[in-house]
This record gives sequence, C-alpha cells and structure tokens, in this order.
Amino acid sequence: MNANSICLSTRNPILFGRGASARAGRELRNLNVTKALVVCDEGVKAAGILRKILDSLDSVGIEYAIYDKAQPDPPDWSCEEAAELGRREKVDGVIAVGGGSSLDTGKAACILLTNPSPISRYYLAAEVVQPDEAGMYPVVVIPTTSGTGSEATPGGVITDTANNAKRNIPCASSLGIVDPELTLTLPLSVTAVSAIDALCHAAEAYTSNKPNAICDVLNERAIGLIGKCLPRVFEAPDDIEAREGLQLAATLAGLGIMGPFCHIPHEIGLIISMMFHMAHGAACGMTLPEGLEYVAPAVPDRVAHVARLLGGEVPPGADPEEIGRIAYDTVAGLFKIVNFPKFPAFATRQEVIAAAPRIMDPYPFIHSPRDLKQEDVERILAKAYDRGF
Repeated sequence: MNANSICLSTRNPILFGRGASARAGRELRNLNVTKALVVCDEGVKAAGILRKILDSLDSVGIEYAIYDKAQPDPPDWSCEEAAELGRREKVDGVIAVGGGSSLDTGKAACILLTNPSPISRYYLAAEVVQPDEAGMYPVVVIPTTSGTGSEATPGGVITDTANNAKRNIPCASSLGIVDPELTLTLPLSVTAVSAIDALCHAAEAYTSNKPNAICDVLNERAIGLIGKCLPRVFEAPDDIEAREGLQLAATLAGLGIMGPFCHIPHEIGLIISMMFHMAHGAACGMTLPEGLEYVAPAVPDRVAHVARLLGGEVPPGADPEEIGRIAYDTVAGLFKIVNFPKFPAFATRQEVIAAAPRIMDPYPFIHSPRDLKQEDVERILAKAYDRGF
C-alpha cells in the first residue's frame, strides 16, 4: 500500500434509505432555512418527484421558489439564472433535486447567492477566487439517478460556454438525501448511463496510480453492487432492492474517488461529451472497456479483481494481456445487457479519432497507472468506435 496516498474526507453528511426524501423539510428547518430555492429540471417536475419534496417543505412551513430549467451539462448561464431567481426571492437555502446536472446547478447557484457573479470567478482551474464558504447558505441535494455521486463530493462541474469546456467549482453540500424510491420511475436508458458513470468512478479510482485502502473498500463494494444490481433492474425496473443497491453504489463510488481520482475513461469523456453532445455517463463509459484493458499491464491484479467483481472469470495465472481481454469482455457483456450507447450515434469515426489531440492537451492522464501518448488515445478511441456491442 502506498503510504503517501490520501483518502480525502467528505464534509457532506448523507441520509440514506427508502423514503428518506420525506424528511427534506425537517432537515432544511434544522439548517435554519425559512425559504428555499428549489432547483430541478422539467423531467423531474413532470415525473411527479418534485411534488413529494414540495409537500415535505409545506409540512414544516418552509416557503420556496422553483427553478425548473436546469440543463444537461449545466451551462454557466443557467447557474446565473437560478441564482438570480434566488436573490430576487430572498431565499436563505437551496435544495437541488434530480440528476448530476440539477445538483451541480444547485451548488453553483448556492455559491452565487452570497458571492458575486460570475460563476467563472470560482472555477478551480482558474485559481482566481475562492468563494466565502463560511457565509454561504445551506444546500441540500437529493439525487434521482444512480450515478453522479454529487451528494458525496465537495464540488460540481459547470460548462464554461465561452470556451466550450467543463470546469470544477468548490461547493460541499450541507446534506445529501439519497432515497432509492425516487429512482423507481427512472427510464432504463438513464439508469444505464448513470450506473455506468458510477462504475467508471469506482473502477477508475480502484485502478488509479494512487489507490488507498479506505477507498479500495468503498470502490470494491460499489463495483460489486453494480455488477449484481444493474442487470436485475433491467429484468425488473421496479425491483426496489436492486434500485437501492445502485443508489448505494453511486454514493460509495462518489466517496471512493476522493483521493485516487479517475483516469482514462473520465478524462476522455470530459472532452468528447462537449465535442459530440453526449451525456456525461455515456461519454465516460464509452471507453471504459478499452481503458481497463489498457491499464491491465500496469495493475493486472486490480483489473482482474474488477472483472471478478462484475462476474468475469479470471483463471489463476492469467497474464496481464489475458486479464485485460477478460475485463474488456466482462464490461462489454454488461453494456450489451443495458443497451449502452454506441459511438456511431454521435459522430463519425474520423471525428472521434481526430479528438485525440484535444484530449491530450488539457488532460495529461496524471492518475493513470500507465502513461499514454497521443497514438495510444487514438487506438483507444478507434477500438471503442469499432466494437460490435
């Protein structure tokens, strides 16, 4: 075990369990919120999920203003728009409900309620300004998908529209409420990409060049739960135990990346999601089989364990090349079950391979256990594009 590796602690308290969302109002009241900015997207509102949260707020007398226009890959302008509504309505807290985009929009809006705009002032890569966290209002996040792990991470990801790039912002939630019952109406297509995003978190962190014993436990459990529960959800979408397993996996994986961090699939995914307008989970998962196969020579035992946790059979004495192939085939089998999106639906082969220079420029794969050159990225992209599943 690397004695220099660090498992970063989380400041995010998490309430987990079936029906937990009914406590939203009480928890906000305990945080001294009297009027909340409710952030969601139109889909969550149309599905009736938001009504449960609003009823909880009504039950304890908390007023609210609703921003229901959260966008995929939340653009900076949407975060500003949400914050402006909150300032105008004089809210003193935020509750964000939905997938990762809604939760990150809520976190960004929370920053801007008590810190000056624009949100670009607080991009971590810019290293310009840190928001005054001591003076910020409480923000409670309630995920309705099983993938982002935003309830467990101390920040969010915002789209910098001026530069067509994704940026990190610092904002830990005051509380995460994870209620598996909220995912029962989640479409299977969204279930697939969000769960594979969580699998990427766990598998990449487990095979990174900075693993540690604490995160290993979290990520092993997350990988095993996804391998077991995701096929069950596709057999019976109303299987609440399987839905609960996916929610737990997403939260554990969110905690498990805080130290080891992600590598090849996520670093490629951050760029191709912007270039080809792909959902985050789809973009990251697109090269997960190839990413595991590529790093197998560097960390064969860990890649073998990932494959076994997903149900793959790795014979004793298998060499790194065989281990990589088995891991590839195991993830490919899972992708077939969930009808995971394919590259040709988003771009041509030439466009995909031509993305390699842009991928290499801002992201040097510093957490990958095996170095990559541009030609390696091109081969990974080509293989991902050409696979038959």
